[in-house]
Amino acid sequence: MAGAFVGNGGDPRLSIDASAMDTYAGYISPQKRLLHDPAVSFEEYRYYAERTRTEERALKENEVGKTGFMQILFPPKSSPKPVFNSQGAVGEFDEKGTARRQSSVNANLADMSTRQVITMEEWTNASRAFRTATWAACFYLITTDILGPFGVGFSIGTLGWGPGIALFTVFGLMAGYSGYLLWKIFLGLDSYEFPLKNYGDLAFRLYGTVPRHIVNILQTIQLICGVGLIVISNGQAISQVSKFKLCYAICCLLWCLVGFGVGQVRTLAKYGWLANAAIWMNLMIMFISMGVIAHSEPNFSIAILGSAGAATNPDDITQDPTTLLYPPVKHYNGLPNPNSLIGSINGLMQGVYAYGGAQLFIEFMAEMKRPHDFIKAMWGAQFFIYTCYMVYGCFVYYYQGQYSYQIAYQGVSPYGWQTAGNMIAVISGIIAAGLYGNIGIKVLYNNILMDLFSFPPLTTHKGKVLWAVIVPIYWTIAFIIAAAIPDFFGLVSVVAAFCIIQFCYSFPPALALGYFIKKHAMRDDEGFDPTTGRVVRHDSGIMRYARGFMAGPLWMNIFNIIYLGGALSTFILGAYAAITGMVQAFENPELNAFSCNSPLNLG
Repeated sequence: MAGAFVGNGGDPRLSIDASAMDTYAGYISPQKRLLHDPAVSFEEYRYYAERTRTEERALKENEVGKTGFMQILFPPKSSPKPVFNSQGAVGEFDEKGTARRQSSVNANLADMSTRQVITMEEWTNASRAFRTATWAACFYLITTDILGPFGVGFSIGTLGWGPGIALFTVFGLMAGYSGYLLWKIFLGLDSYEFPLKNYGDLAFRLYGTVPRHIVNILQTIQLICGVGLIVISNGQAISQVSKFKLCYAICCLLWCLVGFGVGQVRTLAKYGWLANAAIWMNLMIMFISMGVIAHSEPNFSIAILGSAGAATNPDDITQDPTTLLYPPVKHYNGLPNPNSLIGSINGLMQGVYAYGGAQLFIEFMAEMKRPHDFIKAMWGAQFFIYTCYMVYGCFVYYYQGQYSYQIAYQGVSPYGWQTAGNMIAVISGIIAAGLYGNIGIKVLYNNILMDLFSFPPLTTHKGKVLWAVIVPIYWTIAFIIAAAIPDFFGLVSVVAAFCIIQFCYSFPPALALGYFIKKHAMRDDEGFDPTTGRVVRHDSGIMRYARGFMAGPLWMNIFNIIYLGGALSTFILGAYAAITGMVQAFENPELNAFSCNSPLNLG
């Protein structure tokens, strides 16, 4: 029952002394609840979320100054300091509560005994202090996902002009729509009293504990594989730069060690300028490689490893044994080889991976001072990313055709320009890996270490020390997982099929259905009463959900169901192709990052 926490005896699952209760008997205030308490009703989440949004709007109106053009191009590390109430930004414990007075921001709020002696004001101030990122910094964090353009030419090559461009356009629009849905849900459920911190929290507040665990497990898998993928990609780049004279395993391990240092950045606000730098680096690689591709031949020697022709029609890239010449560049308007559906689907999965940023959106909004501004950052980033994808991908496919390589800057033939692209890419790549690792560690820390073992928040001194210790462990695990997979291209497809499709295309409409149905099922005289802590509902069951579905609005709920079905169908196709490709890859187990032989070296 949604109002299970209400009653003269309080929540029977929590043993809290009566002196710790708020004014009204039976009501347990937010700071005294479990971090993930199933007794909190949807109506209570909504009440505090609306109050928080009202405060954020007032703060925006009272703030002096506007975001200028230079602040957008070069965002500050954080927004102006939060403006709290007249009694100060940080409350203090009295002598009776602790041995010495301390800030609630630095207290271990994961410990239930600590939360019993702090006030509601201290609890909400600690939540406010965590939110410092600006929308401009968020734009750069989202656009760091621009690493995707280097595989767009390959994807179009496996699909042909028509299907390739059409599908990239559709995926881009739907990724933006998914971001819009997550934004709407976040604004409706997040508050200072009950802050949303990750994707799993959304699933928990709408569907319960089990869906939360499923989402957290999938997100952990995706992020740790994302870190590993970039480590392996950077290892391949250094291997190519060294002309395969440096052991391939050392090339990959080197970037794992670099990650130990990059991963020490804890807050996303501080990542804004790093993400900014990564975007300019990627644009530089795009412009350099476009100039080289237009004035030189494709890198024929590695085409068999990961080109569009190798994935769909190997005869198109096979060297003539008599003349020793490679087939001329060719293009396809439709599928290059209708009989090679697996190759085309794998190329499609590369396109899905290119829009794989939605799994980070909740974490971005959680650290924004004004989450309402996220929609500007999200749509701006999506349009910018799509433009880069189409311009760069079509350019690469036009000049290289079936030889379009899965990492475009490695598909150029002049060694000097290969080196230039590789060296810039490894720096921008390690920044992206640091971002994925940052979110991945926070998911593990908030949902396992804090929730189950009462570890201190990351804002405390002990939390910062623990972060420094966990980072190298996380990066090492990511390296081992990615290094054990003998097919880099196949690993991308597996991650895209099993994780990225869910976070970008399946979960958002599923969450939106639950949110809009529950929201619109509420009548005007229903909701949470803050004076008594009671939830007022006049009905329950199927009729209530039916009313919410019809009013939610109806057309959007129907569209979300269709959208969810299409996403799940894409998942099934992608999973089949990815698993088939991985089975073939494991037939050559020597091609992994535990070997000194680089997969790019065919000599």
